[in-house]
Amino acid sequence: ALARSFLFVPGHRPERFAKALASGADAVIIDLEDAVPLDAKDTARSALLSAWADFDADQRARLLVRVNPAGTPWHEADLAAVASLSDLGALMLPKAENPQQLEHAFTACGVPVLPLIESAEGVGQMDAIARASCVLRLGLGHLDLQADLRIICGPDEAEIAPIRLAMVVASRRAHLPAPVDGVTTATTDADVLARDAQRSRRFGFGAKLCIHPAQVAGVHQALAPTEAECDWACRV
Repeated sequence: ALARSFLFVPGHRPERFAKALASGADAVIIDLEDAVPLDAKDTARSALLSAWADFDADQRARLLVRVNPAGTPWHEADLAAVASLSDLGALMLPKAENPQQLEHAFTACGVPVLPLIESAEGVGQMDAIARASCVLRLGLGHLDLQADLRIICGPDEAEIAPIRLAMVVASRRAHLPAPVDGVTTATTDADVLARDAQRSRRFGFGAKLCIHPAQVAGVHQALAPTEAECDWACRV
């Protein structure tokens, strides 16, 4: 619930699981959705199940599984697989659009749910989603959201600033931890990552999704308290 970095690793690439866990990321998301080709969905699910015995208790607590969205052909099989994973930290539900989807996933798997807001309907239902009893914290899938809204953001993503603020407000009203901001696609540009992560912090986000291990340290640095803030806290 208080992780700052969430690192994705493709579910059909089990040789990368250990590297992701050793990256320093607070949490690792084994992805069965966007990072997996359509013809590898079953392979990814099987790889996850086969690898689970290799994880110790501490590693399992840091792991999430992103399943395929409700309404897709793979959703129910993904939930069934996740239900068999003991000690899983949380389930990530992409394209969440109503509390009923979350409750169904929680009932099927028995672990907290981190819903990704990635559509106009998800934005419209954000307060209700945040108040669902099974929700760990909210996450923003801003790339798919832009596609659904048919908008094109500039580098500062000012076009979706109201949605970021609304997500922080919804989280606060529901007494959730600060939400998780979306990915930075520029995996080799530290300046772009720092800019994006600093924006996350200014908006009140407490974490950020990562798509490469090299992004983890930059996210941690940007989301950490500043030296001045630490000095102030010590004085107080």
